[in-house]
Amino acid sequence: MNNKLLFLFILLGINSCFAQSKGYWQQKVDYAMEVSMDVKNYQYKGKQKLIYTNNSSDTLRRVYYHLFNNAFQPGSEMDMRSQTIADPDARFMNKLKAADGKEIKESRIAKLQSNEIGYLKISNFKQDGVSASTKEVSTILEVTLAKPILPGKSTTLTLDFDGQVPVQIRRSGRNNSEGIEFSMAQWYPKMAEFDFEGWHADPYIAREFHGVWGDFDVKITIDKNYILGGSGYLENKNEIGFGYEESGKIVKKDPKAKTLTWHFVAPNVHDFTWAADKNYLHDVVKGPNNVDLHFLYKNNPKIIENWKSLQPIMITVMDFYNKTVGDYPYKQYSFIQGGDGGMEYAMCTLMLGSGSLNGLVGTAVHELGHSWFQHVLAFNESKHPWMDEGFTSYIEDIAMNEISVKKAENPFESSYKTYIKLVESGKEQPLSTHGDRYDENRSYSIASYVKGELFLSQLEYIIGTENTRKTLKRFYNDFKFKHPTPNDIKRTAERVSGANLDWYLTDWTQTLNTVDYGIKNVESATDDVQRTVLSLERIGRIPMPIEVLVEYTDGTKESFYIPLRMMSFEKENPYPEIKRTVLSDWAWANPNYFFEVPKAKTSIKKITIDPSGLMADVKRDNNLYEVK
Repeated sequence: MNNKLLFLFILLGINSCFAQSKGYWQQKVDYAMEVSMDVKNYQYKGKQKLIYTNNSSDTLRRVYYHLFNNAFQPGSEMDMRSQTIADPDARFMNKLKAADGKEIKESRIAKLQSNEIGYLKISNFKQDGVSASTKEVSTILEVTLAKPILPGKSTTLTLDFDGQVPVQIRRSGRNNSEGIEFSMAQWYPKMAEFDFEGWHADPYIAREFHGVWGDFDVKITIDKNYILGGSGYLENKNEIGFGYEESGKIVKKDPKAKTLTWHFVAPNVHDFTWAADKNYLHDVVKGPNNVDLHFLYKNNPKIIENWKSLQPIMITVMDFYNKTVGDYPYKQYSFIQGGDGGMEYAMCTLMLGSGSLNGLVGTAVHELGHSWFQHVLAFNESKHPWMDEGFTSYIEDIAMNEISVKKAENPFESSYKTYIKLVESGKEQPLSTHGDRYDENRSYSIASYVKGELFLSQLEYIIGTENTRKTLKRFYNDFKFKHPTPNDIKRTAERVSGANLDWYLTDWTQTLNTVDYGIKNVESATDDVQRTVLSLERIGRIPMPIEVLVEYTDGTKESFYIPLRMMSFEKENPYPEIKRTVLSDWAWANPNYFFEVPKAKTSIKKITIDPSGLMADVKRDNNLYEVK
């Protein structure tokens, strides 16, 4: 290849890269924090320096910080929500017996005493050394800047903060049910996200998060007996020890010192979390691409074997995620016993550590999956919780099936059943519902985890499994370290497959429309009994391409594929070993469709709409015609 031609190819590649991201921007924050922990009264003091870069075309006169700890106070919005929602999270409630013997529930937050609540108090706020006006509104700090931040400019924001770690109720806190002393999630003043939609300064009501990309430099001074794990890389590991030191390195500590200062650096993340306990065991194993996998768990004989067994499994799962989505971009990940249930954070998870090995593995597999779907592809979880939870559930189920001895033909089968039950309950709300606005926790969970997962598994039905997996890889490559939106995954799938999919994104995520197709009639052709006419009907509002499998009495099979007109697309045969006939397309506005099978009705044993089970048909009983 000559130099001119080579230059042209390079230029085309560069222009293609620019074209993909043309017009996109995101803000940047760089944190430097020094924190001192008082482990006796569960309080801490900190200083924060934040360099904020305004990459938008807007002039910013105000900024907002999240003060998540303030949610753990009587009368907070989180408290009120737990008391008024129809099915409160059990972690928020105390169970009591009434005088008549009946069980009643009361809010745990409402009963917190002054030394048990969480809080973040801000003082000495300055912008480039000049005092700025602040106003605390529950879990949000509103700041009127001393001077506007112009487009393309940066400013330095500094503040002091005093915090108290709440009694563990949800995610963050102290002394949880498994005895972890400090689960330090959402513990610092965190800048709210400003993007193309404006500010996202949502109050903390126990749902999900949306953060700004940046670098973290964090120094934590704490009693020398505590072992820490969390986001980022430990910069002074040879001074700290506890299993972090380099191989063969002898750690020398001052015997007179009462504290240690842990220095973490976390580059290009949108959150920073840590946990601490005096009784942690700490194992480090090498994962794929030389990634250090840290496991921190209580020195409890009942759980040690499970945590040891977990380690090789997670090496396998990380390798699977790398191959399925894309390489994990950092050089460490920590599985930390702490928190409640499991929660994903940058380069780590806080998760329960007791219970069965299967439960431990299931939690770890899910939370690790969030490293791709939330901590590299950083969705707005508050507005689109179905993307991070659903997409993570999708790769989790594939991974769990991959490592299982007995492989399931459809690893998503239980999710389809759960979704259908929600539809039948009449309590479903659209996926476009803000995470805080669901009427019930159950509706939120099934929508986010299950229906969000089915967005991808059903996409396998619509454009094919291979195209869906290619979509995931391209989506990851195109949008890593960004804030992708629902439209971005749809457009990626369109670019990969060539199909038109706007109808799918709209119907599945913004409406309560359902998929429901049926076999209406099977009759011999009037002019030839050696041919059979199949009559199909669309009952639900969501259109779909239709796959029909016909099984004959002689043991042979034949499939028929009906393209959806508005897709302008023909999917490759998912069963190449079976003869397939591609029929004329089906227009959505016509609820009926007829086609002929070139065999007598008496030779037909069974007819099935969607033999894969990947179409989310809410009434499957009419998808089957069978001669008993």
